Amino acid sequence: MTDMALELKDVGKSFGSVIALADVSVKVRKGHVTCILGDNGAGKSTLIKTLSGVHKPSSGVYEAEGVAVSFDSPRDALAKGIATVYQDLATIPLMSVWRNFFLGNEITKGWGPLRRLDVKKMKDIAKEQLLEMGIDLRDTGQQIGTLSGGERQAVAIARAIYFGAKVLILDEPTSALGVRQSGIVLKYVLAAKDRGVSVVFITHNPHHAYLVGDFFYLLNRGKLANEFERAKVELDELTKAMAGGAELDALTREIQTVREGK
Repeated sequence: MTDMALELKDVGKSFGSVIALADVSVKVRKGHVTCILGDNGAGKSTLIKTLSGVHKPSSGVYEAEGVAVSFDSPRDALAKGIATVYQDLATIPLMSVWRNFFLGNEITKGWGPLRRLDVKKMKDIAKEQLLEMGIDLRDTGQQIGTLSGGERQAVAIARAIYFGAKVLILDEPTSALGVRQSGIVLKYVLAAKDRGVSVVFITHNPHHAYLVGDFFYLLNRGKLANEFERAKVELDELTKAMAGGAELDALTREIQTVREGK
């Protein structure tokens, strides 16, 4: 029995002559939050799409629970319990919370020409699952577009877990949110971890990553620049490593010079 939910071993991905990923090795441990950090253009999107089955690696090995896998589509990854929640959430704002929760997986009752949606059951399940994630809605019949950005993320996370996600890949879930809403999402990330789900948290914000992460991988221009364990790294060190260390020091001095010159 392996402790790894997912593992990439020296994985590369090329698009013609463009190398998007080069010899990237990442371990996603069961029941932990693994953070993938990097600025725009670092290769995070390609890594997400490789993990979620959108892209096949050009080189290297992709393993799920110790077994080498090759996904032809995100549906294949989902069948293995690997679910991805993207920034756009794939929700329909004018539909109710419970309809979005069961979109494409509706529960029905009756048979033949009398077959119909089991609305009450779906409403009850949606409310129960959201409560378990710590979000209490008075009415799951309200439009999902009326919820805050953080609450919509919670619905998407709860939906993925209910439909069997063992590994949850979150694509920049806090990027378009304010401080309070980001805090709400981070709370739900930890709630997912507490339910035994392995979380892959993709972000460019080291502060958010440090609040929830157990392991950190830094990407830079498609290559793995560094990796850390939570117990062995401080936030300042993580931030500095992500910003490039010397580059951040030079920028700090430059800004200080400008401020002193005013």
